[in-house]
Amino acid sequence: MEASDDRLDYSKDNRHWLIFDSIRNLVVEGGGTIDGNGKIWWQNSCKINKTLPCKKAPTAVTFYKCRNLVMRNLKVQNAQQMHISFDGCYNVKASNLAVTAPGNSPNTDGIHVTSTQNIKISHSTIGTGDDCISIVSGSRRVQATDITCGPGHGISIGSLGKGNSEDYVSGVTVNRAKLSGTTNGVRIKTWQGGSGKARNIRFQNIVMQNVTNPIIIDQNYCDQDKPCKQQRSAVQVKNVVYRNIKGTSTSDVAVKFDCSKTVPCRGILLQNIGLDQVSGEAAKASCSNVKSANIGVVSPRCN
Repeated sequence: MEASDDRLDYSKDNRHWLIFDSIRNLVVEGGGTIDGNGKIWWQNSCKINKTLPCKKAPTAVTFYKCRNLVMRNLKVQNAQQMHISFDGCYNVKASNLAVTAPGNSPNTDGIHVTSTQNIKISHSTIGTGDDCISIVSGSRRVQATDITCGPGHGISIGSLGKGNSEDYVSGVTVNRAKLSGTTNGVRIKTWQGGSGKARNIRFQNIVMQNVTNPIIIDQNYCDQDKPCKQQRSAVQVKNVVYRNIKGTSTSDVAVKFDCSKTVPCRGILLQNIGLDQVSGEAAKASCSNVKSANIGVVSPRCN
């Protein structure tokens, strides 16, 4: 199945291509290919051409408010923007997925999870121009297991911090993952100026291969050209475990905790961490406003 490359065909809805809305007990099974035919959208993105205004682009496949959903054995490629979005869903099993797009395609997240509870993503290979998996506000009890990621921006947890009741991410486990050539490894990013929580998160049994920022918490995330205004409030990042994470970093800082002065990161545990620079030299840790503990051999570690 291939999408139209005429952007005028999306004049009634420029946010979605295929959407499954409020369906119970749905099974979506391959193996065919869903092709978003996204090149024309990438060429007209403000992230590619700075002279163009920033506009929305369709997500290739959206599951909205679905319950007891199974998705398996599918290939999704070249999305106009995000590839697969689970939005407001409950009880989801997604397995044996192949999600691919060029590494320079803008905003092409592989799997996007928002306001979704009880979701298991397993045995999948994802390589795009943005996050392999992005997990954002309102999501609870998320498992990602046996994931191969790269190229892309890694596996990212982000709570937007706009101060409403949906501003939380809780109960996330990423287990048995391999990340190769990504700009980030496992990342938690939050914006300043809001409230909410990102907590009870586990990253374990992960191999990093030539990853630029293998372990990163950024409570001062800013996605604009001008510096973001410093603010006092922030999303709380609490109870995060990093266990059995090995591999190589392309930057000298392999562990970076850039946390808020007013709402510092708390309950950060590192156990059996071994990250070196690709050159073989020892990597560094950069840690600000974080309360962390170490178990076993942790290298690099916060002072």
